[in-house]
Amino acid sequence: MSDRRLQVFHAVARMLSFTKAAEVLHMTQPAVTFQIRQLEEQFDTRLFDRAHNKVSLTDAGHLVFEYAERIFEQYSEMENAIREMTGNFNGSLTIGASTTIAEYMLPALLGDYNEENPEIRLRLRVSNTEGIVSMIENNVIDLGVVEGPVANKNLLVEVCRNDDLVVVVPPNHELLGKLDETSSLSLKTVLEYPFICREPGSGTREVITDYLQESGMERNLLKSCLELGSPESIKGAIEAGMGVSILSSVSIAKELKLGSLLAIPLNPPLRREFSFVRQRQKFKVKAMDELLDFARSYCQSGKPLIRN
Repeated sequence: MSDRRLQVFHAVARMLSFTKAAEVLHMTQPAVTFQIRQLEEQFDTRLFDRAHNKVSLTDAGHLVFEYAERIFEQYSEMENAIREMTGNFNGSLTIGASTTIAEYMLPALLGDYNEENPEIRLRLRVSNTEGIVSMIENNVIDLGVVEGPVANKNLLVEVCRNDDLVVVVPPNHELLGKLDETSSLSLKTVLEYPFICREPGSGTREVITDYLQESGMERNLLKSCLELGSPESIKGAIEAGMGVSILSSVSIAKELKLGSLLAIPLNPPLRREFSFVRQRQKFKVKAMDELLDFARSYCQSGKPLIRN
């Protein structure tokens, strides 16, 4: 987009947060503020109200946001039309993935794709599910792969594969002596012990929170957990005896093989979906079609997510 200020404005307007917009756009907060001030000076009016630590759009801001949405959509359509006319589908794609997927699923998939399509340059951005969805909404990335639910009904969401979440404990933990007749554990029993969880905005945390509610428990029970920002840090904390957690089964394959951690199923089982997320107009890009077709075939093939 030729006008970076409009892209920055669009991000702030969507999230109503200068801090979150800066994170999504990989900018500093002062840089975001500077871009907004320049745009406000150009229009000679305020676009945001900032009062009591709350950001809201002014009437002028709402109008600019509506036009920005249309501008970005038409820009994308123009770009796609030129590519189709010229046949120039080479180039790059930027993929965003939530942490679990980026660390344990995409390396093998993207490695195989790159071997077959060396002319396509792939870039990867990693965030939690909330951050990846925001990047899609603001056209920062072409395709997102997330592990949590997506609330924006205007985005295209396509299930890739299912994932089992399990209780993860160190060897000889007390919970091993509390298994029920199905050799599994209830979430209520698990939460009797120090619990380690992902940060708010993580797909894993959101799925566990929903599971809490479905089990008739309070959603805020995770407020007192130890929060860590990645599966790797959580696994290290479990091995150090700091608590137990619930993680994707694909994220602990190495530790299970080494015997440094053990996995226990939940009763009832806890499963979620890994999903592709994209803008509707992005689907017209041939390179995107080819990547999606490859990823669909990869997921359906049952190939292991992690290479030994």
